[in-house]
Amino acid sequence: MKIKVTTLVTIALLNTLSFQLLAQKSNYSELIALKANLIEDKVIAWRQDIHQNPELGNREFRTAELVAKHLQSLGMEVKTKIAFTGVVGILKGDKPGPVIALRADMDALPIEEINDLPFASKVKTIYNGQETGVMHACGHDGHVAILMGVAEILAEMKKDLKGTVIFIFQPAEEGAPKGEEGGAELMVKEGVLENHNVDVIFGLHLLSQLEVGKISYRPAGAMAGVADFKITVNGKGSHGSQPWFSVDPVLVASQIVINLQQIVSRNVNLTENAAVVTVGAINGGNRANIIPTKVELLGDVRSFSNEDATLIYSRIKQIAEKTAEGAGATAVVELPYETQYPVTFNNVELTKSMLPSLQKSAGIENVFLVPAMTPAEDFSFFAQEVPGLFFFVGGMPKGQDPMTAAPHHSPEFIIDDNAFKLGVIAFCNMVFDYAEMNKNWSLESH
Repeated sequence: MKIKVTTLVTIALLNTLSFQLLAQKSNYSELIALKANLIEDKVIAWRQDIHQNPELGNREFRTAELVAKHLQSLGMEVKTKIAFTGVVGILKGDKPGPVIALRADMDALPIEEINDLPFASKVKTIYNGQETGVMHACGHDGHVAILMGVAEILAEMKKDLKGTVIFIFQPAEEGAPKGEEGGAELMVKEGVLENHNVDVIFGLHLLSQLEVGKISYRPAGAMAGVADFKITVNGKGSHGSQPWFSVDPVLVASQIVINLQQIVSRNVNLTENAAVVTVGAINGGNRANIIPTKVELLGDVRSFSNEDATLIYSRIKQIAEKTAEGAGATAVVELPYETQYPVTFNNVELTKSMLPSLQKSAGIENVFLVPAMTPAEDFSFFAQEVPGLFFFVGGMPKGQDPMTAAPHHSPEFIIDDNAFKLGVIAFCNMVFDYAEMNKNWSLESH
């Protein structure tokens, strides 16, 4: 026991001495790494608590209270109930400089967790009229914990901080409940960037299929823009034994589904960008011997440029309407139907300038340029307003085969506890490094 106490005292003294020396040398990256080591257990504990108590979009009451109390304890100005449950913390450094925003999303998903963890979620709720479990199946619990850790470190380094940091804890990234607004789009609408004169914004996402200790990134279109659609095919019903008296909407809907596939294979220049057109639901009819009067199709579109999105939307409308017209039916296309997120676009010049900061955080050999990803992210709404950079932090245990790692939005999804420290370090380094650059980035590099 005497050895253990002596060791702890020695470590504490060394840490204090290191902080003083590093601060004098302005070697902030090493100081940040030391501080991140000291609060790693706290970050892990926050994440496990949030994981065990997940909340759906626009209902993150407990999570928001946890965040607000922590930011207030650090002496920050704190604003709550932004876009329903959003929390914003404002940290003003002692030196003049830019306004830098950092964002974390807080919401969970209507999924029942099947992981055997001591902090696994047992929460149940009613979603769309059905009982379901609630689970952090995308890593947002880790995002919140990481940003809480960043807030603590930067608050301790306030005297050396140039400019202001805006901590944005965002609700409803996965989408607001039906009939409600929410997420980044609503936060922008309520002025979260404009009211604080934000110059630049950074965001991160944990990935369950990227090894712990690694960072991936992509300049320009990093994640797809998405819009859902509904196509209503109106025909003429009849007895199933007499199809000649009908204008069969089931047949027309089937032809539309097939014809839509030529958009990606024949209309989009796939050498420039990927694209996806998916029909996920066909609803119509209720008996084998009745040809219905109406069939509804639900689907979504994913693309990586405004030009491709415009092309695809136009072709979906044209194909649906003309296919139906050729059969004597009609088709009504609603696009977007309920959801539309723009492309998550990383400002090209900003990404290039911040790459050394990511490499410093993880090591050059652990930072990778990757292809664009087809999932969407509503961080895109922030990056439409000010230059932004969104990157990815590994959450898969070292040595695991990515093909065996549970994907996001699955009931066995999990992030390794060792993942969070790198996120804390990367965010902190980016704040200090960007402040030192003293540059302004134009949205024109979209």
